[in-house]
Amino acid sequence: MTATTDGSTGALPPRAASASETDVPLPEAAGTVGTRDAAERALRRATDFLLARQDAEGWWKGDLETNVTMDAEDLLLRQFLGISDEKTTWAAALFIRGEQREDGTWATFYGGPGELSTTIEAYVALRLAGDAPDAPHMAKAAAWIRDQGGIAASRVFTRIWLALFGWWKWEDLPELPPELIYFPKWAPLNIYDFGCWARQTIVPLTIVSAKRPVRPAPFPLDELHTDPNDPNPAKDLAPVASWDGVFQRLDKALHQFRKVAPRRLRRAAMNSAARWIIERQENDGCWGGIQPPAVYSVIALHLLGYDLQHPVMREGIASLDRFAVWREDGARMIEACQSPVWDTCLAAIALADAGLPADHPQLVRAADWMLGEQIVRPGDWSVRRPELTPGGWAFEFHNDNYPDIDDTAEVVLALRRISHPDRERVEKAIERGVRWNLGMQSRNGAWGAFDVDNTSPFPNRLPFCDFGEVIDPPSADVTAHVVEMLAVEGLSHDPRTRRGIEWLLAEQEPDGSWFGRWGVNYVYGTGSVVPALVAAGIPVAHPAIRRAVSWLERVQNDDGGWGEDLRSYRDAREWSGRGTSTASQTAWALLALLAAGEGEGKAAEHGIEFLARTQNEDGSWDEPYFTGTGFPWDFSINYHLYRQVFPLTALGRYIHGEPFAGAKAS
Repeated sequence: MTATTDGSTGALPPRAASASETDVPLPEAAGTVGTRDAAERALRRATDFLLARQDAEGWWKGDLETNVTMDAEDLLLRQFLGISDEKTTWAAALFIRGEQREDGTWATFYGGPGELSTTIEAYVALRLAGDAPDAPHMAKAAAWIRDQGGIAASRVFTRIWLALFGWWKWEDLPELPPELIYFPKWAPLNIYDFGCWARQTIVPLTIVSAKRPVRPAPFPLDELHTDPNDPNPAKDLAPVASWDGVFQRLDKALHQFRKVAPRRLRRAAMNSAARWIIERQENDGCWGGIQPPAVYSVIALHLLGYDLQHPVMREGIASLDRFAVWREDGARMIEACQSPVWDTCLAAIALADAGLPADHPQLVRAADWMLGEQIVRPGDWSVRRPELTPGGWAFEFHNDNYPDIDDTAEVVLALRRISHPDRERVEKAIERGVRWNLGMQSRNGAWGAFDVDNTSPFPNRLPFCDFGEVIDPPSADVTAHVVEMLAVEGLSHDPRTRRGIEWLLAEQEPDGSWFGRWGVNYVYGTGSVVPALVAAGIPVAHPAIRRAVSWLERVQNDDGGWGEDLRSYRDAREWSGRGTSTASQTAWALLALLAAGEGEGKAAEHGIEFLARTQNEDGSWDEPYFTGTGFPWDFSINYHLYRQVFPLTALGRYIHGEPFAGAKAS
């Protein structure tokens, strides 16, 4: 991608209508004074709402909602280990049923289309909970699954879960040999070529793949096959000259290798993989602070003979319960991850930018908690940066192996806004964080989320990896947050910062937007990059800034807000900047416009009015739409605190102005 110099754009599809535009008409000519008064009222209410939700220890955490595969796989795990209980099963089933769509399917995000693998896993989980296959909601789901190609058309991870119970044949799955653990770090497809989330999942799955366990199935699943007598019809191989063809044939070779692999080598490889897993178990029993690696690690270790009362297993299983959110109706939702560090630094930034005094006790308490979360020991990132001193922050409560660059940048920005009594402690923490972030810069001048230069083209080609991104390339949103942090630290003219700026300018889309890897999507990317560039000294009159402003103005909805559907990851032409207005995405657009000096423009004014008009009486906003991203398109996230922290930040900057002018705070 390269930025154009003339600001020209192609034709765009019609703007998506907002759900609220027919409910509350926008005034034809809202006065600036009235807009400011409404913004101030919304600001006060939102501040009070957020302050009231801080934990006594100083952190904030909103629910992290994904999709029902988390809940289904939790039930399947308990069935596999023989630890199912009636209460958990009933509560999980209640949640899963509540997420079913009218057409019988389950989606991966609110308002999205039905998704085959998600629907299969939800269906199987409800069968485990006792729902009969001829019940109307189950029959409707099964019919849809068959119409989509049945189990054979589902992703590999779904078929692995089914293979654990004999509902699918292991020999019909891609091979994943445990000898992978021995690949040197310079070799293609070594485990460090995978993103940290994929690495933590693949290593235990090599053990599962080698062991090929089967537990007795409590019922058949013939109703989910297009032809139960031929559940996996043969498919033609891709041409040998294509990458798909090469890797398909490599997989066939690995299936043959399985038959002749020396038993001693295979046993040693599985034991090495087990040591790797155990060494990375966190103090709370989890792995990487995320649910999927914990699930597969527990299964893998159990297959190697670790009984359920072994300390590693006992703590691992106990950690899974901490991902559960119990709702008032008795339903139980599983979070894929928890986000206290991310939520806390964003909440602190929002409150400070809203005008809360820098020495406010709740901000100081937040700073204390964040300071205590800094990671000062090496993790997997040090494989590529062995000489770099630790100093980052992770996303979760416990994840010392995988601090991330994005959280570290935002924590530094938050700490700079807080007047903490122990300034020396704060300065040392910031110095470590800045040094670590600079050391994690990739060769192209940009930053990824967890690793350096994690850009190998091969992992995504493996037949095993048919779900989501498994590498961690640099992205515009993460790079922007680092650049903004470096600018605030007085490093705008540092050559490393300038390289980041140059990369961002080169990555601008022809229409003026930026692609957002970890938020949805072009609105998120643009809302991240523009404030960073301006903070780093790029003039608001710069062509890149003006193109971004023009794009935001073009995609603004008629109700004054902004929205973008997750389908923009698959079809940017149709969906970029298009979708129902949401509070968080409106705030992202406003952050860009305000940074670009457009605070008094009509687009910003109407955006502020949208936030004020759609706010609830208690100071909150409703937002069922998913505006966060795990894997673009494949795995989407509704961060329940996004609807609070970003609108408050935008309102605060509208009222009080930009917090920094690109220079280090005193």
